Amino acid sequence: MDVIEQFLTYARYELNRSALTITAYRNDLAQLADSVAPSRDAAALSLVTTGDLRLWLSERAGVGDSARTLRRKLAACRALWRYLAKRGLVTGDPTRDIEAAKLPVRLPQWVRPATMDAVLDEPIDEGDFNAARDRLVVALLYETGIRRAELIGLKDAAVDNRRRELRVTGKRDKERVVPYGAELAAMIERWRALRDSELGVTTGGPLLVTRSGKALYPSLVWQIVNRRLRAAGATGQASPHVLRHSYASALLGDGAGLQSVKELLGHQSLAATQVYTHVTMRELQHNYQQAHPRASKQQ
Repeated sequence: MDVIEQFLTYARYELNRSALTITAYRNDLAQLADSVAPSRDAAALSLVTTGDLRLWLSERAGVGDSARTLRRKLAACRALWRYLAKRGLVTGDPTRDIEAAKLPVRLPQWVRPATMDAVLDEPIDEGDFNAARDRLVVALLYETGIRRAELIGLKDAAVDNRRRELRVTGKRDKERVVPYGAELAAMIERWRALRDSELGVTTGGPLLVTRSGKALYPSLVWQIVNRRLRAAGATGQASPHVLRHSYASALLGDGAGLQSVKELLGHQSLAATQVYTHVTMRELQHNYQQAHPRASKQQ
């Protein structure tokens, strides 16, 4: 009996894990089963030891899996053995004494406000379907901090221009409300008029669409963001997620509370949001070194 597939069904519908998480779990646990329990049944998994798992993770590191990937694989194993224990199929947990791989400390990249002003204030032909849509894509990502998947899934009916609020469904199907400003509201209004005049009314469908009326797709959103940021002279990464980082950094840099930014981003914990405080501190230090007359004075 394939107990791994049973676990994946449980994780999706009872633990409410996202489809992306389930796909990752399936791939990770398939690799595990191939190595230590090809029969994929509870009896074989009950015989797996801590040493077996350590050896498997070591082998995965040897073929190039990153620390982040190894942590995800260990998390999948832990979730599987919790499920097996809950069902009374195993008596021990071989994952308990395994320490997760240490992640390198990497601060998120972001785009400076002046560059974003250049991107969003550049004159465009308001009657050009693609130009109007592409600018709105960048504006929404930067001015609301939503994820690429949330942007793609954003329904027209979920964008309330009167209240200047949008409702997005994030990770683990958690819904949150994100406010936005008057300028973005006006941009959305113009886009809706243009879209509907060219394609017909699409109420109930996606806010953002292609010229054929279909929802956007991940690689297209990446191309739009990358192209517009590069055209404005942005260096380093130029991806949709960088705009999310830029949103968070801008809020914290201008005095927004950490808890408020956490809620706006849809983070599960403050730890995920706190990384942006390091980003803003780095920016402050840079500004100090550049601006204060005695910052570079040698003793």
